[in-house]
Amino acid sequence: MQPSLRWVCLSILLAGLATAEVNDKEEDDEDDVTDTTEVNNEEQKNYLEVMYQTPVPSGEVFFSETFDDGSLDRWVLSRTMKEDADEDIAKYDGEWKVEELKENKLSGDLGLVLKSTARHHAISSKLKKPFVFDSKPLIVQYEVNFQDGIDCGGAYIKLLSHSSDLNLEEFHDRTAYTIMFGPDKCGEDYKLHFIFRHKNPIIGDYDEKHAKRPEVDLKKFFTDKKTHLYTLILKPDNTYEILLDQIVVSQGSLLEDVIPPLNPPKEIDDPKDKKPIEWDERPKIPDPHAVKPEDWNEGGAAKIEDVDAVKPEGWLDDEPPLVPDPEAQKPKDWNDDMDGEWEAPLVSNPKCETAPGCGEWTPPLIDNPNYKGPWKPPMIENPDYQGIWKPHKIPNPHYFEDLNPFRMTSFSAVGLELWSMTSDIYFDNFIICTEKEVADRWASDSWGLKKLVASANEPGMINQLLSAAEERPWLWVLYILTAALPVGLLVLFCWPRKKIEEEEDADFSMSDFLEPDDTEVALQKVMKKGDLEGPEDNKKTSLDKGNVDENEEDDEEEDFSQEDEDTGVADDQSSDDEMKEADEGVDGGDHLKQSLRKRRVRKD
Repeated sequence: MQPSLRWVCLSILLAGLATAEVNDKEEDDEDDVTDTTEVNNEEQKNYLEVMYQTPVPSGEVFFSETFDDGSLDRWVLSRTMKEDADEDIAKYDGEWKVEELKENKLSGDLGLVLKSTARHHAISSKLKKPFVFDSKPLIVQYEVNFQDGIDCGGAYIKLLSHSSDLNLEEFHDRTAYTIMFGPDKCGEDYKLHFIFRHKNPIIGDYDEKHAKRPEVDLKKFFTDKKTHLYTLILKPDNTYEILLDQIVVSQGSLLEDVIPPLNPPKEIDDPKDKKPIEWDERPKIPDPHAVKPEDWNEGGAAKIEDVDAVKPEGWLDDEPPLVPDPEAQKPKDWNDDMDGEWEAPLVSNPKCETAPGCGEWTPPLIDNPNYKGPWKPPMIENPDYQGIWKPHKIPNPHYFEDLNPFRMTSFSAVGLELWSMTSDIYFDNFIICTEKEVADRWASDSWGLKKLVASANEPGMINQLLSAAEERPWLWVLYILTAALPVGLLVLFCWPRKKIEEEEDADFSMSDFLEPDDTEVALQKVMKKGDLEGPEDNKKTSLDKGNVDENEEDDEEEDFSQEDEDTGVADDQSSDDEMKEADEGVDGGDHLKQSLRKRRVRKD
């Protein structure tokens, strides 16, 4: 095995041993924790406790609400009825409470919680002063936590349009609003609304304009039971941004990225224009000059029996496919005079389940190769084709061009008008301002702390992987492959290389690398070491043999010329070193092999 591969294998084994020791230590620690649960829980609680203070807004703020005082004195519950709804659910009687979060709570932090299910909820609060769209941006921000998930319902807010007769106790689904913003879910459709009402300057009506959907998967924001921060930014240059947890998930233009389009077309189809009766829209027609051939033969039926088919062996001709249910019993209230003679319902014949088929066998049907079908004239280009008819265009009488849709109707209140099939939807830390820095500082003092606590209380890596696999079973395949990768690498780098090298060592002998004289000398050297440990006679014989060999070598060296001696100095020195390595015993076999190979190459 090569040294580099040895190091790789050794590193993997050491890493495995270290991991095992860590796991054993962790198990011991877990046992200790089990014995001292109450003490450690108290220490953990103190460790994760975050100092919370009610955030105080700075800069120009039109509305802010933390609910930390536990009161709803600044909010007004609706007392009206919802139109076009059943009487038993038409009333806005859904319950609201100010509570702490169920999970990842902060000491002293409270929020507004929707408590009822299958009820209409409506609550609203006045701004410090109406917001007027002029030269400053609009920033709307608040928090939502679906503490129990969400089946069907919303958590969006409405910015109620300013008017002199705005009565918050009459707040309902048809109350005029300027902007609607926030999350909503129905079925498996997860939405993040941004809708604004735009006034038609020609006719004075309002149309709802919907911003394009965010190109992100919103599901986790509805299902992870964490508090999320929703931010809407409208700018005087008619652009908008939607942020989720301070990350932009959608942005665009009020002029171009809304549905339906903000400005109507300049021309429209003339509603009085009608298609002429003689207008021909057929691009192709049957050839009027084509004649059916006299010898046209339709070829019989489109399907014929397969004459080559053979009835399968074991076909049960005498068994019907359906038989009366032997376990069926006549109902006790069955009246033969009124209901007729009772018959057991038919069920599949159990004898037919193991047979190819039951009943009378008939050959299967196949396509008739001779079938042509009824004759039809071929299609040709229509010489009278006039194209697809379209009505004439006329100027749009309702056309207008609004180049500054940012200047919307001013608003003076914030409202939540919701229906939900899930309770405990949590709202907190509303703010409406004109500076992004003010909203960011507000978020840092409120939502940022909740995010910190939620991150600290998240389950370990293993639990997260298992939870992800429950939702996406295909992840188990990825986990298995990831776990098997180190084992595969260990086998690839260590096991096969060792086996191959053993086979290579078995395929050659020492005599393949030695000259006859060298072989004899090497064997004598090895035997010499073994003989020294044996009887004195063996030692003498070995020494005598060695002397004879040395004399023979001296005679051979005298035959060499002076030139050979000069050129062979390096070889002789190398040979002496190699013989010393051979004297070190059988355990130095690897070095001997390498030395012999070098010597063979030099001699060649």
